[in-house]
Amino acid sequence: MSESEVIVVGAGPAGLALSLALARSGVPSLVLDNSDGEVTQRAARSCVLRPDTASWLAATAAPHATVPGARWTRWSTRRRQQLVQDIELTEETSPVHLEQHALERGLRAALAREKLAHVVTRSHVDIIEQDATGVTAHTRPRGSAAPAGDQDDGDGTGDSVATGREGGIAAGAGRGGTWWRGSYLVGCDGARSTVRKLLGVGFAGRTAVERHAVAALRAELPWEQQALLHRELGAGSRGRAGRPQAEVTARPLPDGVWRLDWLLPPRGELVTPEALLERVQVTLGHWSADADADADSGRGRGSSGGSGAVRYELLDTGVHTSHQRLARRWRVERTFLAGDAAHLVGALGVQSVDEGLRDAANLAWKLALAWHEANGVRGPRVDRDAIDVLLDSYETERRGAVGARLRAVDQALPLVRREGGGLRSMLPGGGARTPMELLTDGHLGRGLLGGPATYRRSPLTPPVNAVETVPVGTPPGAPVDDVPVIALDGERGRLRGQLCGSGSELLVLLVAPGTAVWDSRHWLSAGMMPELAAAVDALPLKAQLLVTEQYPGAAAHTVLVIRPDGHLVAALPGPRTAELRACADAVRGGTLPGKQPATYRRTRR
Repeated sequence: MSESEVIVVGAGPAGLALSLALARSGVPSLVLDNSDGEVTQRAARSCVLRPDTASWLAATAAPHATVPGARWTRWSTRRRQQLVQDIELTEETSPVHLEQHALERGLRAALAREKLAHVVTRSHVDIIEQDATGVTAHTRPRGSAAPAGDQDDGDGTGDSVATGREGGIAAGAGRGGTWWRGSYLVGCDGARSTVRKLLGVGFAGRTAVERHAVAALRAELPWEQQALLHRELGAGSRGRAGRPQAEVTARPLPDGVWRLDWLLPPRGELVTPEALLERVQVTLGHWSADADADADSGRGRGSSGGSGAVRYELLDTGVHTSHQRLARRWRVERTFLAGDAAHLVGALGVQSVDEGLRDAANLAWKLALAWHEANGVRGPRVDRDAIDVLLDSYETERRGAVGARLRAVDQALPLVRREGGGLRSMLPGGGARTPMELLTDGHLGRGLLGGPATYRRSPLTPPVNAVETVPVGTPPGAPVDDVPVIALDGERGRLRGQLCGSGSELLVLLVAPGTAVWDSRHWLSAGMMPELAAAVDALPLKAQLLVTEQYPGAAAHTVLVIRPDGHLVAALPGPRTAELRACADAVRGGTLPGKQPATYRRTRR
């Protein structure tokens, strides 16, 4: 009976991506899916991924699946009939907009071809037990009542447990359901997380911070592959209640589909189908008229719907409510929380699916390191203190990053939503920003509202006295730039494409001008390469050595040490063996004092 799988509860984007990333690192996992496995198609339910998240996801899903998404060529903001911002976007700076059902289907298709991952549908978790060596979860079929023995008995001894193998996963069938045993458990089971409730973890925050009426439609709008934020559509754009439509966002999806979001009062009345249809017609008519006026004045870039009328096909509608919540703890012994089970975000353009995938990227490589360490991959001695430091860093980094995002949104909301909003506003560390610029930051994944996190105070940072660093364009703890790289076998690609899929636990990048124009056979045995390759091979982690022609802000022969989630550990002035080792030790949690042994408890629901 194998008891080493990582149990993932929940089969949304975060849970599926986490399981897939674990498989890429050689770690088996079991996904307990409360649904029947069918993904409902909802065009109005979409997500926006920042470029680095999209690259990590593509590398994780490859080669078994691709997820279609639309990249935007421009982002425009308008106030009434005035163009306020017009930002050109490139392949490196554009977010990726995709339908969530397409994302989930793509991840499920990739998981279906993984031997190390297994999804069990219609499985509702109602008991979690933890001990010094693993986690046991009990599931019952979705919709069934908890067995009487589970309700009356605090230790679960009323169920007889038979050991066996089901789909390659260790399981025991009891009278009231099924018992599953794993090394760790991750709750990715959404906003109403059963795992979080079983752990007794608080979920503080605010509800209904923002509401939007949403429509997905197929139409030929005046801005092909361009996203638009429009505030104060004008006196001619009024809803049924006679109030101006304060704000609407239009974002393209693949296949000529657009998602439109109208800002609503946080706790207003219900949106009827008739009212939403009127919003669609008035908004499209207004944009078409504006496009005609722009064309007449020579300012138009796209095609116009013509004379205030636009033909469209309405695909889906809904109302999206954004909340602000943060779980008080993200790790309880061997159990973790990720995605919406750990946080709720979404106001001012902040993307909840993107944050959940960042949780998965951060946690997957740490669980993989801990799993390989505990299973003797690096020898019989297990450094449990280092494992504790490593796993604790997930909560330190990700909870800290999401908490900072929520605070920034709380500070920005009254500035963005106040009447007028023409004055510049100040956020701590964010500089002077107009309300429109703050909204743009959230939607494009920039600044305090939308930019990727920098883990400046990570417990996995090398001690200052152990490593001499040099400045580069990326500060320590921040995501690295996606530069072209060359592997030692001559294969060429992008840096982000190496972050998942190779199974590496550390990336070492040498800045070597001139290597791009020479075959790797000519420089592999020249200069400092033999010394650096030997130093990388001797590291206590599975490390991959890459070479790049140049890196922003880096001098020749700079060596960048990069975590599997793409965050910079340190930039070294050259191939220094002792300092490379210090970086590797820090990444595996080996440089900080250990914690006291944890105590364990049983939770039941």
